[in-house]
Amino acid sequence: MKADILIQSKPDIWQKYENLLSLLRSLGKTAVAYSGGVDSTFLLVAASEAPVDGLIALTMKQPYFADWELEEAIQFAEDLGVQHKVIDIPVTEEMRMNPHDRCYQCKSFTFTAFREVMDDLGYDMLLDGTISDDMGEYRPGLRAVREQNVRSPLREAGFTKDEIRELCREKGLSVWDKPSNTCLITRIPYNTPVSNEDFRQIENAERFLMNSGFMTVRVRKHDDIARIEVEPDKISTLAKPEFLKKVVPYFNELGFKFVTIDMTGYKTGSLDVDILNKKS
Repeated sequence: MKADILIQSKPDIWQKYENLLSLLRSLGKTAVAYSGGVDSTFLLVAASEAPVDGLIALTMKQPYFADWELEEAIQFAEDLGVQHKVIDIPVTEEMRMNPHDRCYQCKSFTFTAFREVMDDLGYDMLLDGTISDDMGEYRPGLRAVREQNVRSPLREAGFTKDEIRELCREKGLSVWDKPSNTCLITRIPYNTPVSNEDFRQIENAERFLMNSGFMTVRVRKHDDIARIEVEPDKISTLAKPEFLKKVVPYFNELGFKFVTIDMTGYKTGSLDVDILNKKS
């Protein structure tokens, strides 16, 4: 019934989805780079519905990706009944220096690792979840997508984030309202050396806030200072003295000496501001 309502009320979105399914059916044996986020989950579901021949989901396991997100991705792929491989990829020494092109480097060696697995299994086509909205943001990882001939069917079909969320909701997918997330290394300023301990510290801090009801949250790490970003309308809740009495001691236990609240609220890529200013 919901799908019928969607077809009648927004035929353009439905036509995009039909076009996407047709595109996917034409690809042959296909692997999907699957992170567990909204976009790659939607792509994986579409590929399973198309259906794609020999569909396999590939997920990387990295220290700078949250453990809870990996667990959710594994569970979703299992529930969907899709073949799924998790590939443990070590952090290179260059990545540990947190360079400005970290996203490009990460994508490059991730896709390379995926290709090695695909070669062993007889696969050639690799897809990722890049969407139309991504093209207007600072996304150095897109260069790796182009260099390694990774197809982005959602972008090719013209899907926006809002459209994907709407279709996920209509399909009853739990990720439809999942906040956008990025790897934990993006919480640390560029050219600051990073360690696995930094990542776990940030992950535990963010998980504490998520479990307290703050779904869109970033804990930016500036040495021993935690700078918390939440949505602007949630700042007053975060700043309540009775809640801070819980937050501050917990963050201190994690190793943060100082805990601050960013009064401008959550901003996508807030640590990219200097780079974007130089490019403009």
